[in-house]
Amino acid sequence: MNRSFFYSFTLVTIMLGVMLGFQFRTTSAGNSVAASDRGQELALEKKSLVGDLHEMQMEINDLSTKLDQAGIGQKEAEEALSIELAKIKRFAGLSQVSGPGVEFIVQGQPLQAGAGTEHVLQNITDQHLLKIVNELYCAGSEAAAINGQRITAVSEVRLAGSHINVNGTPIAPPYHIIAIGDASALKGRLELKGGLIDYLNECGISIEAQEKSEVVIPAFTDKLYFEYAKVVQEN
Repeated sequence: MNRSFFYSFTLVTIMLGVMLGFQFRTTSAGNSVAASDRGQELALEKKSLVGDLHEMQMEINDLSTKLDQAGIGQKEAEEALSIELAKIKRFAGLSQVSGPGVEFIVQGQPLQAGAGTEHVLQNITDQHLLKIVNELYCAGSEAAAINGQRITAVSEVRLAGSHINVNGTPIAPPYHIIAIGDASALKGRLELKGGLIDYLNECGISIEAQEKSEVVIPAFTDKLYFEYAKVVQEN
């Protein structure tokens, strides 16, 4: 758009020059004295027009510069918004994330049932899993998942009959709880003497912790909607 303005004004300049030259030659064919006066008038008019066109071209150049700067500012604003949106999605659990962390494998402890056979106690409840997740977040975990289900602010972990639901999806033991954060700190928090792992062992629950240099936690895939909550407008 800026170039078209520049070309248009350039074309106008050329056309004015041709018209003025034509008028000057036409007048010269008549009375020589009148032609001389008319030629001086046309020369002055041409000079004035050229000056006006020059000022207009300067204004166009100034506007072009401002438009370019506005374009750069808009691009920077879009990039900043994109970064902020990615941060919000990451915080809300709406994007897949990876990083160092720890994996906990939770399952019932096997018990001898006579004749060399073993039975595994299925005594893990939703409350046990919630205690683990809460403890991990208290220890600084930045993201967590249970059997591939991302834990978010709207996730539910609850007992449903003979199984546990996470985000409305039934899961079964062994339960793999993955968390991103300082692996040593996360693992150490649960392994404190008299801490959560000791408590779970007393409940007949086995929990194995493994530090990982990198784990991948999937995004929350369920739909999010608000029917009653509305944004409060700031004054």
